[in-house]
Amino acid sequence: MKEVLRYPKCFVCGDKNIHGIQAKFYYDGEKASTEITASDKFEGYQGVYHGGVIASLLDEVMVKAILAQEIIAVTREMTLKYFSPVRVGDKLIFTGKIIKSKGALFLTEGEVKDSQGKLYASASGKYLAAKDELKSELMKSVE
Repeated sequence: MKEVLRYPKCFVCGDKNIHGIQAKFYYDGEKASTEITASDKFEGYQGVYHGGVIASLLDEVMVKAILAQEIIAVTREMTLKYFSPVRVGDKLIFTGKIIKSKGALFLTEGEVKDSQGKLYASASGKYLAAKDELKSELMKSVE
């Protein structure tokens, strides 16, 4: 598996963002993935991992599946379903993959489970490949 491009100051994947999650994303040729332990640093309620952080991780894992193809893309739309609260200390596996692409539009799916396969949340997304000036600007961010 290869590590996917990242922006060092990104809230989700940036290794130089001391306030962020600092998740590392990998690509196996089919899907992007990351594993994290839900930290109390991002509690929503006492002992419960914030749903917005889960949404951020799902967004990131889906766009990483596109970035792994060396295509710079941005989120256009994302839909989430939550099934069960994540507790602080839970070990989580996020996966994302491209379902379909048409021109500059990419349709994706993502999910978060624990190591026993319990599903906590799923997502679908639409991403657009960045073009021209936006692409040039975003390319300055990744490494």
